[in-house]
Amino acid sequence: MYKSILRPIFFSFDPEKIHYFTFSLIRFFSKIPGMTSLFRSLYMVNDKSLERNLFGLTFKNPVGLAAGFDKNAVLYNELANFGFGFIEIGTVTPLAQDGNPKQRLFRLKSDKGIINRMGFNNEGLEQAIVQLKKNKGKLIIGGNIGKNTQTKPEDYTADYLTCFNALHPYVNYFVLNVSCPNVGSHAKLTDKDYLEELISTVQKANNLFDKQKPILLKIAPDLNEIQLDEIIELVANTKLDGVIASNTSIDRSGLKTTKEQLEAIGNGGVSGQPIKEKSTKTIKYLATKSNKAFPIIGVGGIHSEKDALEKIEAGADLVQIYTGFIYEGPSLVKRINKALLNN
Repeated sequence: MYKSILRPIFFSFDPEKIHYFTFSLIRFFSKIPGMTSLFRSLYMVNDKSLERNLFGLTFKNPVGLAAGFDKNAVLYNELANFGFGFIEIGTVTPLAQDGNPKQRLFRLKSDKGIINRMGFNNEGLEQAIVQLKKNKGKLIIGGNIGKNTQTKPEDYTADYLTCFNALHPYVNYFVLNVSCPNVGSHAKLTDKDYLEELISTVQKANNLFDKQKPILLKIAPDLNEIQLDEIIELVANTKLDGVIASNTSIDRSGLKTTKEQLEAIGNGGVSGQPIKEKSTKTIKYLATKSNKAFPIIGVGGIHSEKDALEKIEAGADLVQIYTGFIYEGPSLVKRINKALLNN
């Protein structure tokens, strides 16, 4: 029904506008008596063998929703009914910000991909906390945090710390988003020495809480082997809890979308099927080279059960979907979980 009826309608409208319209639609139907139970019966797979225990947390199943979908933590309770094992909210920045000028979200239909240059648009830390206080405890919530666009380089760490300390009581794990290509002064965020400083500072803050929360690093799919070796070393040195591989890509090679169309779209990060192989290759390298020294969440181009299984076989402990959820619909979560049970 989704791919044959709803998707063609949704895809005839501006991607960003239809995103918020879909949120309103899900919220509306979720308020109708019996609809929540219907969603859960249609999409949830409840089986103990799907549970995954990682960094002290028990995930109901290994299929999560990646950050960027529910940026402001306004729909995670309703989205939980679509069968996810965990949902990552954000990216959250200390202050609300509009992000980059519109239009900033584009479908690459022939590639089953998306280009975005959203620029960390979100309603800010305070509003995220207001929403997270409504958590009904249905599943694990991750907090993806970043810096404000206008923040000076010397204050980057302070932005991450502000978000970390304020969100600590409300999320189950944290993700330091240092790999988004759509934010200013990106170079410093990928510098190894700076990352050591950032992670160590956040770790110290974590140790001041009675209960520490897992901290993960989200990396780009465009890193070469030398850079990936540095990530492995970084994780060991800072005792990070894990890595998310990967964010969007700035590489546009091999796309079916024409050069003219891409030039008209302009800059932005590519997600979806075009980055599937790059993401899987990154996961495999990290897992093999580190001798599986740390957990990996695999994300990038998962549009089918096969795609998800490939990520797990490459070394991912959990997977996340985003663009695949938009192209394939909510049944994708159930199909992946069913495939995991049968595999």
